[in-house]
Amino acid sequence: MAKKFLSKGKYDRMLKLTNNDAIIDALALDQRGSLVKMMKKAFEKYGKLFSMKMVYDFKQTVSEVLSPLSSAILLDEQMGFKGIEAKSADTGLIMSYEKTGYDANEPGRLPSLIPDQSAQIMVTKGADALKVLIYYNPDDPDEINDQKKAFAERYGTEGLAAETPTFFEIVTYDDRYDSKSLEFAKEKPDFVLRAMKEFTQDKYHIDVLKMEVPFNPTYIDGWDSSVDESAYTEDQAKGYLKQLSDEATRPFIFLSAGVPTDVFQHELKLAGAAGAKFNGVLSGRATWIEGVDLFVRDGRDGLVDWLQHKGTRNVTELTKILAENATPWYEAYGGLDNIQVVDVSNLN
Repeated sequence: MAKKFLSKGKYDRMLKLTNNDAIIDALALDQRGSLVKMMKKAFEKYGKLFSMKMVYDFKQTVSEVLSPLSSAILLDEQMGFKGIEAKSADTGLIMSYEKTGYDANEPGRLPSLIPDQSAQIMVTKGADALKVLIYYNPDDPDEINDQKKAFAERYGTEGLAAETPTFFEIVTYDDRYDSKSLEFAKEKPDFVLRAMKEFTQDKYHIDVLKMEVPFNPTYIDGWDSSVDESAYTEDQAKGYLKQLSDEATRPFIFLSAGVPTDVFQHELKLAGAAGAKFNGVLSGRATWIEGVDLFVRDGRDGLVDWLQHKGTRNVTELTKILAENATPWYEAYGGLDNIQVVDVSNLN
C-alpha cells in the first residue's frame, strides 16, 4: 500500500477525535430541524408551549453529561452553541458545516453550506473536524450528481487547506419510494455501495466517510416480526457490510440513522462478524432520543437523571461493542507506520 501523507494538523486532530483504541466513538447532536419537530410533538403531547430555548438547553444538557464518555461530539453552532460550551475539554469537537434540510422545491436535494461559516472560521472557534451531509442517489441525472461531486471536492479541499479532518455523511434516497419502504430497502445496498465507491476516491480529500449500513434492518429476515416480507437474509446483509468495507480506501464510520439502540448495536455486531473494517460510529438519536420526551415532561432534572443512567449505559455499551468489533482509524491506511506526517505546504 502506498504511503498516506497527512498534514500535522489533520493528524493531531484525528488523535483528538479518537479514543485510546484509536476508534471514533462519537456522539451526534447536530440535529436541527428534526429535533425541533420532535420537541414540538412532545410539547403538544403535554400541553406546553414550545420555545427554542428548550432546544438549546437540551443540547447543553446532553453534551454536559455524555460528552465526557465520548471521544468526540458533533454539534452545530446555530442550535448547539450551548452544547459546544458545555462539552468536556477532553472531547473532540466536530462542527456541522451544512445547512439543515434541503429545498424541496428544487430537484435533487442539493446541499448547501452555512453562509457565514468556513473551515478556518470553525477551527478558530475550536473545531477539531468538520462535517457535511449530502443526500445521494447514484442514479440521479448527471446534472444533479455532478453538482454534489463538485461540492464534495470543494469541501475536501477546504479542509485540506485548513488542516482539518473532513467528515462526509451520505444518506441515500430515491424520490420514487419512501425511505422506509420495502421497494427502497431492496435497492439500498446497491446505492450505499456505489456511494462508497464514488466518495472514497482520493480526489475528494475526505478523511472520514460517515455511512449508512447498506440495508434496512427492518427487512432482514427474522429481525422484525411485524413485517410480512423480507428483502435480504442475515447472511446477505453481512455480505453487503463486507463489500462496503472492501470498497473503502479511507476510514469510515456508521451513522445510527435513528434506529432503536438495540438495533444499532445489533448492526455493529453484524459488521464485526462480517469482517467489516469500520472505524467507529457517530451515534445520534439511538443514544439520546428517549430523553427528549422526558426533558419536556420533567425538565432538566428528569433529563439529567435519565442521561446519568440509561443515556450513559447506551454510550458505554456502544463503547464496548466498538472495542470488540471496530478497528483503529489508521488501519484504513495500512497502519501507523504507513502514515507520513508532513508540513501542509508539502501536500499537493
